[in-house]
Amino acid sequence: MSNWPPDFTASARPVFPQEFPHLKPHHCKPDLSPATTDYNCIAWAASDTDNWWWPDDPLIGYGYWPNGVDRRETIEAFVAAYQTVGFERCDDGILEVGFEKIAIYALKGVPTHAARQLADGNWTSKLGPFEDIVHLTLECLKGPLYGEPDTYMRRPAKTV
Repeated sequence: MSNWPPDFTASARPVFPQEFPHLKPHHCKPDLSPATTDYNCIAWAASDTDNWWWPDDPLIGYGYWPNGVDRRETIEAFVAAYQTVGFERCDDGILEVGFEKIAIYALKGVPTHAARQLADGNWTSKLGPFEDIVHLTLECLKGPLYGEPDTYMRRPAKTV
C-alpha cells in the first residue's frame, strides 16, 4: 500500500458534511500525516502506522489482526485486539494523567471506528484511507458513518 495524494482529504468529499454532521472546522485540524492506505483508525488508535487493522476487510482481504483474537466485527473482538497491546476497559473518555485512552465507536452494536486521546485531552482519528485529524471531543465524529462512542479503554502512558 502507498500514500495517496496529499490533497486527497476526507473533508473534500461531497458527503463529508452528512457523514460527520457534528464536525465543524473549528472542532478539528489536520494532524501531521497525509492520506494513506498503510493503516486505518483501528491501527492508529493502537499507535500502529504499519498495518491496516480489521478482522476481515473485504476491500483488502484479511487485514492485520492480532493472533488468537476472534475475527468477527464485534465489540468484544475489538476489545480483545486492543488488549494485546496493553489496553484494558475503563469507564469513560475523561483525561487521566498517566494513561492513554481510546474510544471504540459502534453503529447498531458493530464497531466502526476508534479514536485515541492525546496528552492534552484532545482526540486523534484516522479517517479511513484519508488523513489523520485532531478533534476536540468524541462527539465531533458521532453520526451516521461511525455511530457513537461505545467502549473506552486505557493503558499506561509511555514515558519518555
